Amino acid sequence: MERARVYRTARLWLVIHLAVIALSVYWGTILPMLLVGPLPTMYGAWLHIVTGLTQHAGLPENVLDHRLNCRTVYMNPVLRFIYWNMNYHVEHHMFPMVPYHRLAELHEEMKPYCPPAYPSVLAAYREIIPAILRQVREPGWSVERPIPQAFPAQPAPAE
Repeated sequence: MERARVYRTARLWLVIHLAVIALSVYWGTILPMLLVGPLPTMYGAWLHIVTGLTQHAGLPENVLDHRLNCRTVYMNPVLRFIYWNMNYHVEHHMFPMVPYHRLAELHEEMKPYCPPAYPSVLAAYREIIPAILRQVREPGWSVERPIPQAFPAQPAPAE
């Protein structure tokens, strides 16, 4: 039923990739292929995994309070730019309509209400790797984030 649509989409992508290759040959530079097509995925996907795992890995899954199931991780300005400030992940989940370029400001406002941010990606992975290894043995276990006592997490409603 969707075969014609699949063929049309595949042909469109083939035309796009051939056009990018043709432009690269015509201009005598690899730059178009570095920006469009499978090459960016090949050299950039690993970074998405490295930064993306810091968001929720090892944390509880079925909780309503985003302070318990998200991490804020400080990153250098280059990573923050590439990652669109999603390192401020608690803030992003609690206020999803705040634009990415204002998340750092929101983080400063929210600091007293949230668990402490991780000082680096490496510091986050020092918690993530052991947590994932433990979850392999104990699937129900998760990392417990410290919530400031003045603003405790609310329990989930009974089902």
